[in-house]
Amino acid sequence: MSISLARVPSPDLLRSFVAVGRRMSITLAAQDLFLTQSAVSRQIHGLETALGMKLFERTHRAIRFTPEGERLFLAADTAMQQLQDTIGALQASLAAHQPVTVTASIAFVGLWLLPRLPDFQHRHPKVEVRLSANNNIVDLRQEGLDIAIRYCAQEQMPAGARRLFGETVFPVAHPSLGIAKLDDPDIIARSILLEFEGDPSPCWRWEAWLDMQGWPGIKPKGVIRFNLFDQMIHATIAGQGIALGRSQFIRPMLDDGRLAALATPQPGPRSNKVYCLLQRDAKPSRDVQALIDWIIAEAGRTDAVEAAE
Repeated sequence: MSISLARVPSPDLLRSFVAVGRRMSITLAAQDLFLTQSAVSRQIHGLETALGMKLFERTHRAIRFTPEGERLFLAADTAMQQLQDTIGALQASLAAHQPVTVTASIAFVGLWLLPRLPDFQHRHPKVEVRLSANNNIVDLRQEGLDIAIRYCAQEQMPAGARRLFGETVFPVAHPSLGIAKLDDPDIIARSILLEFEGDPSPCWRWEAWLDMQGWPGIKPKGVIRFNLFDQMIHATIAGQGIALGRSQFIRPMLDDGRLAALATPQPGPRSNKVYCLLQRDAKPSRDVQALIDWIIAEAGRTDAVEAAE
């Protein structure tokens, strides 16, 4: 004989009944369900009223099943466990297929991460990566992002952040300009200087560089300013002028000859900035952890290459 679903008690009532039956305690069941003791008592009473039968016998210090209650508990507990197992499996399956989301600056994504990403995809072909190239700092949990790459002074790294690498800044130009090194102020006077305005640090200011060479007041032929580092580098590769480049991002271009490092008589201002990694969850999913481990390993290789230079 089948019973209409309309006559099946509310799942909330059955959940409280199973919780009490598993614990044989209304107080402990209330803790498991994050409800008050009185709320659980009301739900048990509501279930007994709906069914028209007593499910528990209450004594001064304990409760125990009635025969009807024990029979219902065996069925309800089995059904509830199956639901828990199925929902857990569905959630695990959904999590396993969620893309891993990463937010980082436009320059970091375009010049450092994207050229290396095929290696990660080769190692982890089933992991889908979603990139958010954004120069704004966003809240990972609020935006639903897994990983953030931040750029800041090392002493200002956020709590829990892991250092990836620092930055080394020096003048670069396309070989077609015919400049081997910046050892004469006359080179500046006849050149176009490309300047990155996205960071006010002295290491990115041509004026600070020229002062440290002992060439204060030298005026270049012209200056083109950029708010995005990657755009400035593309202009430099196109031969439009001399720029201050970040070695950690342009190493492949130096190696293949698209850019040439230009030595100066004196070192320029040093940077105290680093790139660091933040993760949203202390215990991320397997896919997220795989990408975190890979980024950290690749960053270690970047650091090692720069240390060897």
